[in-house]
Amino acid sequence: MCGFVGYVNQTDIPEDTIVHMANRIRHRGPDDEGYFTDENVAMGFRRLSIIDLDHGRQPMINDKQTKVLTFNGEIYNYKEIREELIQLGYQFKTDVDSEVLLHGYDAWGPKLLDKLRGMYAFVIYDQEKNEVFGARDHFGIKPMYYYDDGKSFLWASEIKAFLDHPKFVKEFNEKLLPVHLSFEFIPSKDTMFKHVYKLLPGQYFIHRNGNTEIYQYYKFNYDHIDQNQTVDKDAEKIKGIVDESVKAHMVADVEVGSFLSSGVDSSFVLNEAAKLKPVQSFSLGFNNSKYSELDWSSRFAKEIGQKNTRITMDGNDYFDILPTIMYYMDEPLSNPSAMQLYYLSKETSKHVKVALSGEGADEFFGGYNTYLEAKPFERYQKVVPHFLRNAMAKVVSGLPRFHGKRFLERGAQPLYERYYRVNYVYNYNERQKILKDKSLNLDTGDYTKHIFDEVANKDEMTQEQYFDINTWLPFDILHKADRMSMANSLEVRTPLVDKKVAEFASTMPISTRIQGKETKVSFRKAAESELPDRVANKEKLGFPSPIASWIKEDKFRKRIEEAFTSDVAKKFFDTDALLEVLQEHINGKSSMQKIFTIYTFILWYQVYFPEDTDADTIDKVQYTQPID
Repeated sequence: MCGFVGYVNQTDIPEDTIVHMANRIRHRGPDDEGYFTDENVAMGFRRLSIIDLDHGRQPMINDKQTKVLTFNGEIYNYKEIREELIQLGYQFKTDVDSEVLLHGYDAWGPKLLDKLRGMYAFVIYDQEKNEVFGARDHFGIKPMYYYDDGKSFLWASEIKAFLDHPKFVKEFNEKLLPVHLSFEFIPSKDTMFKHVYKLLPGQYFIHRNGNTEIYQYYKFNYDHIDQNQTVDKDAEKIKGIVDESVKAHMVADVEVGSFLSSGVDSSFVLNEAAKLKPVQSFSLGFNNSKYSELDWSSRFAKEIGQKNTRITMDGNDYFDILPTIMYYMDEPLSNPSAMQLYYLSKETSKHVKVALSGEGADEFFGGYNTYLEAKPFERYQKVVPHFLRNAMAKVVSGLPRFHGKRFLERGAQPLYERYYRVNYVYNYNERQKILKDKSLNLDTGDYTKHIFDEVANKDEMTQEQYFDINTWLPFDILHKADRMSMANSLEVRTPLVDKKVAEFASTMPISTRIQGKETKVSFRKAAESELPDRVANKEKLGFPSPIASWIKEDKFRKRIEEAFTSDVAKKFFDTDALLEVLQEHINGKSSMQKIFTIYTFILWYQVYFPEDTDADTIDKVQYTQPID
């Protein structure tokens, strides 16, 4: 696991710029560094050695001295591709997967991407064509950003690396603030920095002659659903697929550990890994908290004969680290579990360099409880005419809360407006109340409608999963997994976010994903044959934390109040409205996610735009990394 940076060279750029950019992300690769420059391009690299520890230095140059590679990730089928290239006459100097990419691109160009199985982002500079090629893996496990303002072109594993380039103009992308307040991330190629873009999952770019062209080489779809599949048959297939994927993800020349919660996903992964070799697991909980899962996870690890390391944290740990978390995150992300993941990664990295994790099962196999709502809504909209649903929604909207009110209100909306991820934190009216500049507000349903349109011919649950796989998974789940682990120089691998796993999941009918009130039924049945029933069928907790109760404690509430009345808050929000949201939570109406989204945004802005923050406020931001 590594990090890379680069830019199309300009004569007035100081020579040490590429070094400063790479050092900015040295947490991604503390073991080694390397650089390449010519009159056209500068490339930098930081390495975390996992395979063939003594070789594989980057940037890597081919024998003809025509192509230069920087690569972040792991290619799990590189040995098979290597043999294919050897048959074509290519000679290898190392046993690292990066050399396969270098020769593979020389042999097949972008068609190489069709052969790859893994997590990756890489850039190849072709000196003969004077062009830069960059690619990102199928699901966005590894990051890739580029800065393109029409004059300068830069790329990096993390946005913060751009801060050290003199041509980078740091500007806040204010028009995306309402989008962030809705989703807690930006569900598109855009970022919170103007002219900084994500290369989306399954895409590659070619930059030549000052122009950047983007191509889609892979897109997950549900075009081959097999309605004849059954839960028993799918469970058996899932068992084999998970076993094979875990084996592929265990390849390393260093010790591999595993994260372990109380849930079925991480337990299934650990159980399969432990069949191959002893695997130390790592679990996080809270001091004196009912939210702690440590007893569950420790008990399971003991049952399968594996060592488990218990890690704990409290409210002080949580709030003290938040500004630093926002720095490592690059963009504001208000998922409360990010802080737990940071501390979990920090302790895990003291013992191993690689850890397996269970992300992806809910998205691919239908694990979220919200998917259970799809059928009732479909029946309601089929039976009740649209005009009547609209009339009922208007009538109940003015009534006090009662059981069924939310269903009737949402039943009048199309799925692209109704699906809860679209207004995950703040809806339009709530944003209108707190935003200082009301003109910024927009219809976030329209912002992501095109994603639902891509699967408009599918059932609602399938549309919801498709939406999550294309937004929630890469921009939230995988984003925080990469940033929080790499902040601690730890490689996290996700065997359930895998090309072969996804290929099978895309064929599953609804009947083998959910049944009645049970989610991911086939996946759980597969796990039942390997795990205790209490683990295989345990209710999903989603990495819970006691943050809602912490917010009510005076010392933490005061921190939030200071942020909500800070100069940054006054710049973007109606501070009275923010304090009202906070008070509602104190009074018992849970607004934790709303509070946390605003609070983390303010901290992020104070870290990345300190010039807009008064001295007294910035002194209170306990931040451990220099931004200047």
